[in-house]
Amino acid sequence: MKNSTRHLPKLIIATLGIVALSFASAYAAEELMHVDADGKNQVASLRKGTALNNENPDPAPLQDEQNKDLRFNRAYPMQPPPIPHKITGYQIDLKANKCMSCHARTRVEESQAPMISVTHFMDRDGNFLADVSARRYFCTQCHVPQVERDPLIENTFKDVHHLIVQPNEHEE
Repeated sequence: MKNSTRHLPKLIIATLGIVALSFASAYAAEELMHVDADGKNQVASLRKGTALNNENPDPAPLQDEQNKDLRFNRAYPMQPPPIPHKITGYQIDLKANKCMSCHARTRVEESQAPMISVTHFMDRDGNFLADVSARRYFCTQCHVPQVERDPLIENTFKDVHHLIVQPNEHEE
């Protein structure tokens, strides 16, 4: 095969790949668009049409955290437990972690708070440590307080439990 035609099959495959990727990108971009009340195409987002260059959009007011001290059900397996109480003013930084005053292994009997999971005492290689792993020290990276609020966008999520216990349609 000549040098000029030897790379032709690879070139054709690369060109077809680029064309396919272009069509897929255009389709995905179209899926993200919606038409607003003025008939203009807008990108679907939580900003609901607020321009990115708008310096002072009115944010939703902050809402009070729930302070029920009741455990919440988890929505999916391995979900970090939500925080069932207020944490406003808690110091969680390199110098201190207020959460540990109740949830540390040595404080749970006195506080009656649940102890942090044993996984928080493991390093990335699965070795157990004497104290909380540095990777798990900043609680609010995974655990968040809850607020009573209407969803910002429509949500059709179903808990795995509801999917499992649905009656079998074939049994009658």
